[in-house]
Amino acid sequence: MKTAVLSLSIDDGHPLDMRMAELLARHGVPGSFHVPVRNSEGQAVLSRASLRELSQNFEIGSHTLDHRFLAHLDLHEALRQITEGKRVLQDLLGKVVQGFCYPGGKYRALHCRMVEAAGFRYARTTRNLHLNVGHDPMEIPTTLQFYPHSRAVLMRNFLSQGQWRERRGVLDLLLREPHWLDRLRRLFAWVVRHGGVFHLWCHSLDIERLGLWQALDRFLAEAVEWIPPERRLTNLQLVTRYCEGVSRVNPGFQIIR
Repeated sequence: MKTAVLSLSIDDGHPLDMRMAELLARHGVPGSFHVPVRNSEGQAVLSRASLRELSQNFEIGSHTLDHRFLAHLDLHEALRQITEGKRVLQDLLGKVVQGFCYPGGKYRALHCRMVEAAGFRYARTTRNLHLNVGHDPMEIPTTLQFYPHSRAVLMRNFLSQGQWRERRGVLDLLLREPHWLDRLRRLFAWVVRHGGVFHLWCHSLDIERLGLWQALDRFLAEAVEWIPPERRLTNLQLVTRYCEGVSRVNPGFQIIR
């Protein structure tokens, strides 16, 4: 078996993240929780006490100050959301926050440089169908969202996110299965056999609304049978180990069809 790595990130800082943390801890899976200080959409966020508790065992990254889509803001407000989100979160936790995640995956190239200038080590996107850490630590891609997306949604994401040659093999592999959980398991099994980064992400609120806690529990139980603890990494550990501006996890990695 070649080297396979598992990384899991959770967005939006909903109070249900505490239930997610319990699930991850039970399976020995580290997680990266990307949280806003407030949520402009009216969604509940973790209390300060819960955030401090969560930070004792998991990585906490920023998700802007108010969960604002950067591409929808003027430059001044975008910069404020990035820098103030980091500052307030650091003051609250009493430790440096090194990771960032773009809300809604909505950002432009200039925002990447803003995030870098603010002192973040990396920034995670919502780009999917990748099996590596990408080529820029300010644009870390993902593999899949733990969500029952249809084939049509997968196709739309594939077409809209570019890098088609690199991602085409992953898409083809997924489309062989009619059910989204079978797709996820098929791709994970492929990564276990051939190596690569399996970066799963989700929203705790989605898991609750769709009744997916048991499904996620089963998947994690299966995953840890194949991925030893030293290859279960937070987003920060993933970047620290494999990404220094250029991906070193299977350079040019793609599924050969």
